[in-house]
Amino acid sequence: MPSRRHTPEAEDTGIDLAPMLDFTVNLLIFFIITTSFIKEAGITVFKPEAETAENRESGNLLIAIRENGDIWMDRRRIDLRDVRPQMERLHIERPDDTVVIIADRESNAGILAEVMDEVRLAGIQTISIAADPTGS
Repeated sequence: MPSRRHTPEAEDTGIDLAPMLDFTVNLLIFFIITTSFIKEAGITVFKPEAETAENRESGNLLIAIRENGDIWMDRRRIDLRDVRPQMERLHIERPDDTVVIIADRESNAGILAEVMDEVRLAGIQTISIAADPTGS
C-alpha cells in the first residue's frame, strides 16, 4: 500500500475572511463615531431673501418658525416654553453645537426674537438666522 503524503497541492486552499471582516467592522465603527448627527426641524419654511446671505454648512440644531407662529424642532411642534429646556439638554450633550433658526418670511419677528432669547438663555451663544440669497 502506498503511503499518502501530505502535499501542499492536496491542501484545501480556502480564503480566510477574518481579516477582511475585522477591517470592515473597524471601518463601520469609525464612520459611526465620526458622523455628525444633525437635528432637523422637520418642516419646509420659505426663508426670506437677503443680499448679504452667506452659505454656511455649520449649524447642528435647527429650529423652524412657520408663518402662523408654530415652532418646530426635531420634526415635531413645540411650545415656546419648551425651547429653553430642549436647548439646555442638547447643549449639555453637545456643547459645541450651533443653532440655526429658520423663520418663514411671513412669520412674526416677535416670535423670532423670543426664540432667540430662549436659545441664548439656554447657554448657546452662536445663533444664525437662515435666509436665501437674493435671486434664488
